[in-house]
Amino acid sequence: MTNEIQWENAEPGVKRKIFAPGEQLMMMEVHFEEGAEGYEHSHPHEQMSYCLRGRIEFTVDGQKMVVAAGETIVIPSGAKHGALALEPSALLDTFTPLRLDLLKRV
Repeated sequence: MTNEIQWENAEPGVKRKIFAPGEQLMMMEVHFEEGAEGYEHSHPHEQMSYCLRGRIEFTVDGQKMVVAAGETIVIPSGAKHGALALEPSALLDTFTPLRLDLLKRV
């Protein structure tokens, strides 16, 4: 995999950059316009998201939590989750094991 990672549109107002993975761990940077949503979904991967800037309201298995710049959230394997940008925001998402569904796009 090359180090020349390209940005791609994920949902309206949301773009992401998927980084070259390790053996069992991967990261991607996600930028949100104010009001943009990361649609609700689930996957078998454990996820940790670090808020680089802004504020994001996460919904995880029906519970809401706001994460601001410098804060993290852990999303358990299989949890139904989504995100709403309360202002222009950016996240650094990590996943384990590798999300092959995302890596096929790179």
